[in-house]
Amino acid sequence: MSYIEKKYVKKIDELFKGLKVLDERLLELMGDKSIRHVNDIAQICANITKQINVILKKYYPEIKDMRDKLEIKSKLKFYYDLMDKLTDFVRHVENFEQIDDNYYEIFIDFIKEKDILISGKYRVISSQELTAFYDQETRNVLETIIAEKFEAKTHEFFAIGPLEQEIKKIGKIAGADNIIIKPLTEELKKQSFESAQTVMELVVNPEASEGIIIKVGNELKNYLESKKYKVIMKDKKIITDARLLFDKE
Repeated sequence: MSYIEKKYVKKIDELFKGLKVLDERLLELMGDKSIRHVNDIAQICANITKQINVILKKYYPEIKDMRDKLEIKSKLKFYYDLMDKLTDFVRHVENFEQIDDNYYEIFIDFIKEKDILISGKYRVISSQELTAFYDQETRNVLETIIAEKFEAKTHEFFAIGPLEQEIKKIGKIAGADNIIIKPLTEELKKQSFESAQTVMELVVNPEASEGIIIKVGNELKNYLESKKYKVIMKDKKIITDARLLFDKE
């Protein structure tokens, strides 16, 4: 191993040790199970993102030893998933005034199981990726793709996600099993309004009460109307003039 590579491995190790301090702070904040900590949690997210970017863009591409690459990649994957979960948390707080205690427990368990996940699940995934792309040229392409995807994720980290993502999250939290988004048929357009574009079908447990269906519908209707879209409800269908990406049937 070259001098520069040893130096970069050491730098990466120091950055991961710094992230461990942030993990412990997250455990404290999540342990309170209160949305009042959302700003502190968002700041921690930003700090994690900054440190991971340094590892990914400055140091990791220079690491050639496969054992070191496997170790680093496994840890990076843990933090990718952690940031996805934290992003989801921030968005939940933006949309809801209260979050179920179980939601906090998921975070706490995930962080506490960090070492087990890294040495197990994430190491297996990372090993498979590195094995599949073992030749140098292909590995370089892979690392470029990972860097580009992470860069894109960073840019939209604190932004509201695509409308259809928010719709599905709200629907599932309200009690739907799924929200199927489709282009509006001419038949339904005639029964609604001229500017209508999209129909959302509510998929709920057959044993669900009518109240659940109404609750899901009202949550989505209120959300879309807050975004200045027109909405009408027909049975388990919500028709809107929002032009969304459509699920494949």
